[in-house]
Amino acid sequence: MKKQVRESVQAGLAVLIPAIIFYLFEWYTHNPFLDIRWDIQVFNILFFELFLLFLYCLLGRLHLALMVETVFFMLYGTANYFVLSFRSQPILPWDFFSIKTAAGVAGDFNYTLNAQARAAMIGFLFLLTIELCFCRNRLKDILGRFYRGPLKSWAIRLPIGAGALAMIFGFVNLLHDEEFVEQEIRMYDKLFTPTAMSEMDGTAVAFLLELQYIAVEKPEGYDREEAQTLLQSLEEEAPQMPDVCPNIIVIMDEAFSDPAVLGDFETNTDYMPFLHSLKEEGENAVTGTLYVSVKGGNTANTEFEFLTGSSMAFLPEGSIPYQQYIDSSLPSLASYLDSLGYVTEAAHPYMASGWDRDQVYPLIGFSRTDFIDSFTGAKKLRRYVSDESAFAYIVKRYEAREEGKPLFFFEVTMQNHSGYTEEFENFTPDVTVEGSDSLALSQYLSLMKRTDSALEELVGYFSEQSEPTIIVFFGDHQPADSVVEPIWRLHGKTGGNLSEEEEALRYQVPFLIWANYDIEEKQDEVLSVNYLGAQVLDIAGLPLPAYQNYLVRLREEVPVITARQLQSRDGYTGNPDGYEDFLEEEEQGGSENGRGVTDMLDTYQKLQYYLLFDRE
Repeated sequence: MKKQVRESVQAGLAVLIPAIIFYLFEWYTHNPFLDIRWDIQVFNILFFELFLLFLYCLLGRLHLALMVETVFFMLYGTANYFVLSFRSQPILPWDFFSIKTAAGVAGDFNYTLNAQARAAMIGFLFLLTIELCFCRNRLKDILGRFYRGPLKSWAIRLPIGAGALAMIFGFVNLLHDEEFVEQEIRMYDKLFTPTAMSEMDGTAVAFLLELQYIAVEKPEGYDREEAQTLLQSLEEEAPQMPDVCPNIIVIMDEAFSDPAVLGDFETNTDYMPFLHSLKEEGENAVTGTLYVSVKGGNTANTEFEFLTGSSMAFLPEGSIPYQQYIDSSLPSLASYLDSLGYVTEAAHPYMASGWDRDQVYPLIGFSRTDFIDSFTGAKKLRRYVSDESAFAYIVKRYEAREEGKPLFFFEVTMQNHSGYTEEFENFTPDVTVEGSDSLALSQYLSLMKRTDSALEELVGYFSEQSEPTIIVFFGDHQPADSVVEPIWRLHGKTGGNLSEEEEALRYQVPFLIWANYDIEEKQDEVLSVNYLGAQVLDIAGLPLPAYQNYLVRLREEVPVITARQLQSRDGYTGNPDGYEDFLEEEEQGGSENGRGVTDMLDTYQKLQYYLLFDRE
């Protein structure tokens, strides 16, 4: 009788521990009891049980399988906590393509767990202690009772393990069934808010749900020949070239943004006086707001949208085109300017392997690429090459340019990379915010001030040059939520109670197009980054390639299209996924506007698919 009781207790523990692992895993970042419905909690626990069964069959020892599952999710939960802290998004399937890039900057962050995350880790360590002390000696092979001895034979373990694996695949297939997710279990499936998905569906289940979007499916109604024909029809038959092609210098500045878009706050000094002056009355300058698809990280996606004119709105949430989709030549601003006789150069004062730039840049048309090894003797701010030195390198390459050819120079900076809480001997923050003692916000704004000063110096240099030159400057994204949280608190808000309109503000960065010759001044321009390349070509007086010709037409109807935001002339402002619902409501109200915009967006998606995936 005692033996039966003991075995029943042991069997109960074998079932209970995966459930405990699930709750501890979620506890790192949120309270699963409050955020996840009870039926979805059960659904998550089922996966953890199946995962244990598979490990048990694979390893042949229950205590070992339990410890492997415990350690795996303890490490995963810790990593996910830090990723969420640093970039305001959890780990996504596509992040595993970026391991090299992540490793390159891993030492640049402050790794501190909050009280809740520490409690989760302590819980995991306690669970491991129980497994080490109790399971190894006392938790016997329960299933062994149904066979002649423990599951030591592969002849027994293999079919059971295969069955467990098949059940896991079936579990994942359920998550990839739209009807099951939306109607039967009613999970939250809005890909554009992965953090909310993780909190409401469970981190592991949300990750598995997102796996289906690694591959990009053909758009409905797509036809390669139609895409080719449309692009051919958009080509200019006799493009008019200017008498002198201006040099084009583009700076995509790491994490550069103006947090004032999130709410007013007072500082002891202006943190970007030069850019603010240009926005008010800049001579030969175009300034405004640029919408991007990312915040807190994934720099390469803003880069991709600017250089190619394509949009992350038509690609899976969290995907990185540089690392997933570009493995052969791809038309871009660089390749087009190369065809017009420009010398095309790209520079980044950090590792060449970051986002696979050393592989991608030649494929999209850059004839020369320079990385950290080329920035010998450069000054550093904190631990990165300063923008002052990065911009000085632009001048160096300009002065060494090939005579008789205009220069297209594209630089991605590093000075302002997160994090912002460590103290450095070579950098003392000098911008403070009234009503806030946040070191991260103070350091961030102080870095913006250094960039602004370096930009003013660069513009001053080129204002004295005789060759016509255009400078394009914009940020790749805003910093993580933790940096700007003090601004929300000043207005009685937190990152967790923002409206959709307030959340959209997190994807705005300033941009500047300045020339050392007469161009039409414009202020308060609003566009998304995929249109910026075409606007630069237009200001430079250069003919537009076919794809950019289409984007010019599209922008008239849809000024903003990113993975997060769509703004159309027919009055819609919001997430792209909500546009169809908006049109249905408009039609029910008697309006006939909008379907033309839908057709134009569908065409955009098809052209993008052709250029990125189906071009011979």
